[in-house]
Amino acid sequence: MLELNEHLKEISGNDYIDPGLYNKYSVKRGLRNEDSTGVLVGLTRVGDVHGYEFIDDKKVAVPGKLFYRGIDIVEITDEAAKKDAFCFEETIYLLMFGKLPTQKQLDNFNKLIGENRPLPKNFVEDVILKAPSRNIMNKLASSILALYPYDENPENPSPENVLRQCIELIARFPSIIAYSYMSKKHNFDHDSLIIHQIDPALSAAETMLSLIRPDQKYTKYEAQLLDLALVLHAEHGGGNNSTFTVHVVSSADTDTFSAIAAGIGSLKGYKHGGANAKVIEMMDDIKKNVKNWESEEEVSGYLEKILKGQAYDGTKLIYGQGHAVYTITDPRATLLRDKAKTLAEEKGMIKEYNLHCLIEQLAPSVFKKVKGSDKDICANVDFYSGFVYKMLGIPEELNTPIFATSRIAGWCAHRLEEIIAGGRIIRPAYKCVQPQLKYTSIDKR
Repeated sequence: MLELNEHLKEISGNDYIDPGLYNKYSVKRGLRNEDSTGVLVGLTRVGDVHGYEFIDDKKVAVPGKLFYRGIDIVEITDEAAKKDAFCFEETIYLLMFGKLPTQKQLDNFNKLIGENRPLPKNFVEDVILKAPSRNIMNKLASSILALYPYDENPENPSPENVLRQCIELIARFPSIIAYSYMSKKHNFDHDSLIIHQIDPALSAAETMLSLIRPDQKYTKYEAQLLDLALVLHAEHGGGNNSTFTVHVVSSADTDTFSAIAAGIGSLKGYKHGGANAKVIEMMDDIKKNVKNWESEEEVSGYLEKILKGQAYDGTKLIYGQGHAVYTITDPRATLLRDKAKTLAEEKGMIKEYNLHCLIEQLAPSVFKKVKGSDKDICANVDFYSGFVYKMLGIPEELNTPIFATSRIAGWCAHRLEEIIAGGRIIRPAYKCVQPQLKYTSIDKR
């Protein structure tokens, strides 16, 4: 162990790169331009994230909008609310096929998804129950890779074959996640093992709630709120980390299972899909340390401490505030916040809900005061999604997997787009700044 620690010191020194070199060689760190916009590396028709405009060559913040195949998500969710219907499956269809389905097409698509929701014979026993994992995202990734040998044509890159694979994976994500969670609870938390049968007639949201609740009971409003969360997380342009990962891996001409597993690995990260877990931890810390949750002075004072690194985890970050593209509003956060109020009242959690709203209101001014910056910031979807899942009784370890249940729709749409329209392996450049050295024989080292 001591020897490994010595090597660790060497690695830390050898891998250090002078930050000034990035400016010297005009390196776009994080594939970001100097004005924080993303470096343009591709074209897409799947989704569009709109948070600013350029007027007279100046970046100007505007209220955020999110489009799926050119359609505003607000229109999608508003229409579902009017019809008192679920709309995640309709959203999947839109993302995959580029148009809204007729009622007959949607009915047939829902039937197809339901038929593919069950896992292959003995898969639950052999892959999930016999090899449990404490982390559901890792288990999800390994299960996706484990589906490869069950596929009769796993390597065929034709759009027809990839489309079939994508629909099967989209359908199976809720099943894999729910069973992996039950296996984890049984093996590591020492709870009774409960494995419910899948009802192919249920939506993705209903399926998830049905499979993870011991009594399988849920209200329609609970399922509709989860359905909304799935719609809002389904797609976010080609440049988000996990979707770009799927593009990169797909461009190498690999199989669907490998590409989707790579996306899962990206989404797990705390700077991406795992961010909602950090929001929950931060909110728990705020609730413990702020006595009066309704006091603007007390709440803003504690937020200042967090930004100064004097409270919570010392990172000087208010999790759930700020976004790479959205500046004035994140439409996903707005929709989720407004819909969540009714459930908060029903669950007796309105004080907690109001605290979230107060932090969203105060955060921009606290940022400007502490950071001395005029940069516009807003609450992002992670700020409310974790709270919504909490009200739904969904355990924290399933927050990011549920994100994955949604985002696979976007991943699959982008994988097909890369196969059909990409054509070249994605290969950005790295500048080597290591000086050239002479080889030293071992007796002279």
